Amino acid sequence: MRKERVQYTSPLDALIAVAKRLSLYENQQNMDSEDFFDRYSKAQLSDAAVFIEWANDYRHYLGLRQDLEKQLQNVA
Repeated sequence: MRKERVQYTSPLDALIAVAKRLSLYENQQNMDSEDFFDRYSKAQLSDAAVFIEWANDYRHYLGLRQDLEKQLQNVA
């Protein structure tokens, strides 16, 4: 499978794009991302490709959100 690298104009645009992908996973799997990631991290779910991609997107989401929160705190 070939991966594409997407560049966003801002961290907020990246966060929105990742959040949209997470929403698709949540709807397809009928589970929210936080619960999924907890179960996945505890090896309660398989290593299916969709779960690996979901976990990676969730990690990316958490990192983006943390970076944006730090930037907002520095502005306030």
